[in-house]
Amino acid sequence: MSTETTITKKKSKKETAEKPIEVMLWDAANKLRGSVEPAEYKHVVLSLIFLKFASDKFEQHRAKLIADGKEKYMEMAEFYNKDNVFFLEENSRWNYLIKRAKQNDLALIIDTALHTIEKNNKALRGALPDNYFSRLGLDVTKLASLLDTINDIDTTKDPQNDLVGRVYEYFLSKFALAEGKGKGEFYTPKSIVNLIAEMIEPYKGTIYDPACGSGGMFVQSIKFIEAHHGNKKEISIYGQEYTNTTYKLAKMNLAIRGISGNLGEKAADTFLDDQHKDLKADFIMANPPFNQKDWRGENELTDDPRWLGYDVPPKSNANYGWILNMVSKLSDNGVAGFILANGALSGGGEEYKIRRKLIENDLVEAIVVLPRDMFYTTDISVTLWIINKNKKARKVVHGDLIRDYRNRTGEILFVDLRRWGTEYEKMYIEFIQEDINKIVRNYHNWQQADYKNNYNNVPEYCYSASFEEIQANDFSLVPSKYIQFIDRDSEIDFHTEMKRIQKDFKTLLQEEKQSQEQLINAFKTLGYEL
Repeated sequence: MSTETTITKKKSKKETAEKPIEVMLWDAANKLRGSVEPAEYKHVVLSLIFLKFASDKFEQHRAKLIADGKEKYMEMAEFYNKDNVFFLEENSRWNYLIKRAKQNDLALIIDTALHTIEKNNKALRGALPDNYFSRLGLDVTKLASLLDTINDIDTTKDPQNDLVGRVYEYFLSKFALAEGKGKGEFYTPKSIVNLIAEMIEPYKGTIYDPACGSGGMFVQSIKFIEAHHGNKKEISIYGQEYTNTTYKLAKMNLAIRGISGNLGEKAADTFLDDQHKDLKADFIMANPPFNQKDWRGENELTDDPRWLGYDVPPKSNANYGWILNMVSKLSDNGVAGFILANGALSGGGEEYKIRRKLIENDLVEAIVVLPRDMFYTTDISVTLWIINKNKKARKVVHGDLIRDYRNRTGEILFVDLRRWGTEYEKMYIEFIQEDINKIVRNYHNWQQADYKNNYNNVPEYCYSASFEEIQANDFSLVPSKYIQFIDRDSEIDFHTEMKRIQKDFKTLLQEEKQSQEQLINAFKTLGYEL
């Protein structure tokens, strides 16, 4: 072997060692490509990471029982559950799986492990994939290789850095990226969730998400509480999710982080099978499906109590159904932060009537338009709404948070963030922490009793509109009707604009090429050449 080759190999090992563990895992997961779609192997990988985490915690607690002279309790579930540790029978333990990783029935062994751990731990009921690995017919060699990679992680080594939570979050974002537009609905980009949490400050009380996806809103809420020296035991979590596999992801996500939550008895439609009918939440955080069509039948839900005092939302679009569902769930002092498509800002018909009533009832506190390309599922610009049940003067003290709110009757803060954000992955936009800090500081300054000393309307950024101004604009919530904009047509950066257009065209040409190849292959399978 030459010296040059030796140096290259050493460099390669060094580079591998320096790779973050989540990146190494992603590389290992990609070995499943080809045989399994991203939408499927998401559940494969995250289930295995969960099993490794649960097993490491079990073995750690088992060792503590032995050290404390309590060997006789080692196989009793109660002595694990009381310390929020999942009890694992022998066939659910990671070592049991690793010893059998080369067997042809590995998929069945994993399915059995998942079924057994769910059966023995009430908090996991309905959370883990059922007979999933066997059904997918995975390549045993690739599956064994993935187990080997996960086996190298000590999930309990650094609890302060939340290694497993970090890996889980990384994988959810990468899977959403891999699934692309029209899919990946289970994931709301982290910077958006962080912005909502920092704005509405879910510090203490009940948090609800009516379309909770994989549970990201709840995770960020807990992180917010911890960052401000609060107690996560003072938070109660309620959520609902329609898709069964995503419902399982959410339950697993919460379990990994030791977060207790009520996601309903099953995956279910929030409108047709409300799992939390009598709930009153202090905070709501949500990213419901955009512009959902035919969400109810022609004569369904016409007298639903959630619309009480408002018109029935149109069946052609669920946006205002989601809004009224959340308004009905808010406590007297409740605050909601949620994402909707921009069309909800100015729709006519029933939407206009509902929007007008919401404004007249002084529920809308802020409207924040976000940049395009923040979501993996759509490239449209969307809006963050803040609904506040009590905009009257009050003082709130939570840990290191002190808010002295003034009477904001009738006023709505409009914010335009379309030019904000930083590009990543060469095609998406996110808010860095500095952005979030500036946006949140401006919003909270506006809320303060002495806001005139701390807040100013800024052209092309923000404007505080009175009820009279909104009424004069026929109750439109489009920010550009209130925020002052300067004519900058002559200042357009031609190079930047052309680069954006070039990127869009490149994507279109690639998609067209793929479509042509698929068409040619389809004719070939029928015995014809094009």
